[in-house]
Amino acid sequence: MKNTYYLAIDIGASSGRHIVGRLEDGKIKLKEVYRFANGAKHSGGHLVWNAARLEREVLNGLRAAAGQGYKPDFIGIDTWAVDYALLDADGEIMGDIYSYRDGRTQKAAEAVHRHVSFEQLYKTTGIQYQPFNTIYQLFADKRGGKLERASCFLMLPDYLNYRLTGVKKQEYTNATSTGMVNALSHDWDGDIIDSLGYDRKLFGELSQPGTVVGQLKKEVADHVGYNAAVVLPATHDTASAVLAAPIEFGQAYISSGTWSLLGAEQPFAHTDDESRNANYSNEGSVNFTFRYQKNIMGLWMLQSIKKELGSVTFPELINLARGKEKNYIVDVNDKRFLSPQSMIAEINAAVGRELGTASLVRTVYDSLALSYKQAIEELEVNTGAVFDSINIIGGGSRDGLLNELTSKVTGKNVITGPVEATATGNIIAQMISAGEIKDISAAREIIKNSFEISEVQV
Repeated sequence: MKNTYYLAIDIGASSGRHIVGRLEDGKIKLKEVYRFANGAKHSGGHLVWNAARLEREVLNGLRAAAGQGYKPDFIGIDTWAVDYALLDADGEIMGDIYSYRDGRTQKAAEAVHRHVSFEQLYKTTGIQYQPFNTIYQLFADKRGGKLERASCFLMLPDYLNYRLTGVKKQEYTNATSTGMVNALSHDWDGDIIDSLGYDRKLFGELSQPGTVVGQLKKEVADHVGYNAAVVLPATHDTASAVLAAPIEFGQAYISSGTWSLLGAEQPFAHTDDESRNANYSNEGSVNFTFRYQKNIMGLWMLQSIKKELGSVTFPELINLARGKEKNYIVDVNDKRFLSPQSMIAEINAAVGRELGTASLVRTVYDSLALSYKQAIEELEVNTGAVFDSINIIGGGSRDGLLNELTSKVTGKNVITGPVEATATGNIIAQMISAGEIKDISAAREIIKNSFEISEVQV
């Protein structure tokens, strides 16, 4: 019997991967077939993504899969949230796709809140305040006159799907990150959109993960050497990652990578004052459930330090930190760490002295662990639940020191894995859509038997 092959295109802020998956003997098998570097670039005084290059890399990976003997039947794309493309009346992209780390929204947020208070935004959408949320980015575009010429708004994975198929679909989980989707109706909130002067025509019907977008366009199929159906996974990478967490509904998780997302799945959005004050977010998940979670700066700080230092490796940095006692704590969620010219200089400024490399890295680790402790305590208070354990998933789950400190500081059992959570979640959404797996619960049981899942020993 012919194997059905699924291809997850998982694009992060620093790299992208094409990973082929299949179900074999009751286990999910993964194979990376292509990887490419990614990163925002400076252009015209702004930080932007090269949309044309991202599209080329998507196509390069599809060709690479065929070159290695894989012609997937289904394809799904996930990326980070918040960022988007605007299309003109001819369906062509309008200029650059701005990076969420660009500073153009600093004044836009204040302007938005003069039209709709953040308290009202949160009560309606349940989305935490981040200065780069799509709602603020769009207001910056409106001020610049860009929205007047726009006929369509597509989140980044939706745009890439459009380029592959010619079909425009807006996926629900990623749409919720915009701060413009009503948490009760699970649809765009017309009152918010109207209050800000955005044209409703930009916002189409929202589609659930598992929806088939369409077949590859003929020219795309000819270029890559095969045809396939493009399917919506949870296109927000965190939503895909959490789908792959081998947990019961409602258990605590940390999706660990450039960002750390700590939370628990919930049947409804928590839009009360306590959740707002704790800056918790209610992001949409499959079947209209919610990921009640907090964005924490994550390994971005360590990645930035490594980049500044040059030749040093992550294992070397971890060993330096292990040999150093706890010394300084910084607020990892302070906006000063979002996109500094020098992360090292910014941390030194925050602690009021110049730190050696070991102290610098140890400060990041201890500060992250403490932020997890604070967040899990808030999670317990706001949900009324007590969590015995935290499941850490994603690339950051390989960081043994951070896992150990998390368990020690929070007092919780820490379970790690799977590492390839986002790609796995992307693929299981495709498998459920194709009917090869019944539902998420069944998928999570398969994941437990397919990947290394470990308990941290402190």
